[in-house]
Amino acid sequence: MKANVKERIRTHFAGLTASQRMISRFVLDKPNLIAVHTAKKIGELTSTSESTVIRFSYALGYSGYGEMQEEIRRTLLISDQLRGPIEKHQEASGERVTSENFVQQALETDIAYIQQALANADVALFRKAIELIMSVDKIVVVGFRWCHIPATWLSNALNTLKGDTHLYQGAIGNADYLITEHSKKWLVIALSFPRHPSETIAFVKAAKTVGAQVLAITEGELSPISAEADVMLKVTTPQPVATNGMPTLFSILNALVEGVMAAGGDEITHRLQQYDEISSTFYSFTGDEEDE
Repeated sequence: MKANVKERIRTHFAGLTASQRMISRFVLDKPNLIAVHTAKKIGELTSTSESTVIRFSYALGYSGYGEMQEEIRRTLLISDQLRGPIEKHQEASGERVTSENFVQQALETDIAYIQQALANADVALFRKAIELIMSVDKIVVVGFRWCHIPATWLSNALNTLKGDTHLYQGAIGNADYLITEHSKKWLVIALSFPRHPSETIAFVKAAKTVGAQVLAITEGELSPISAEADVMLKVTTPQPVATNGMPTLFSILNALVEGVMAAGGDEITHRLQQYDEISSTFYSFTGDEEDE
């Protein structure tokens, strides 16, 4: 699979010059202008120069500005076909949220963003993420502040399905142990959204230095953990993310877990059966009694 322009920006961003980073942001924010303007005009719009724009396309691995522009045009055509759920919802729900309509407004907004996530989902990237999860011996999930809740759920789900999955909890955790035990093949799954906690970024960078692979779940290609990631899953949510974005984020995480279950096949089915049997031994559950 050829990397698209967003993925190329993500993987090359750390090595770009200051001017090229400025152009990167312009490409991500206003790809429609790249599609219709020359390199000279883009240089003017970004306060750089034609030669800087051309060197930027080389830095991303294109043969020139023309190749990059043509790919962006193709991407925009596909995006136009996939767009719709959020825009339609926004057009249809011009009314202000009130005490009478808040339930409908909240649920319709969640549905629109989840439909948009489905339309924009890069299945190939999901498959790469699942391959990473299935290929490693050990997984560490990290997510701070409000990301702690989805990180906890994901680590518990993967530990149930695959085992040897740990939640890194910052100061009360044991980062030295997790990072120094690198004889196994291991993966860090990092959840981070604005404002990005510095401890998440520091842990990801430290893990990379000892050979860990990184799956980033974040808001986009210019996220501070994106450049460190072997695979990045982008999550676009309503704002503020901490309160309004959870349904979309959990839907993406659930899709990832479902993919792991499908990839694991009979082995995971057997593991779930064992898990249920062991749980029944250690815990009592209301409603499990057989009818007499």
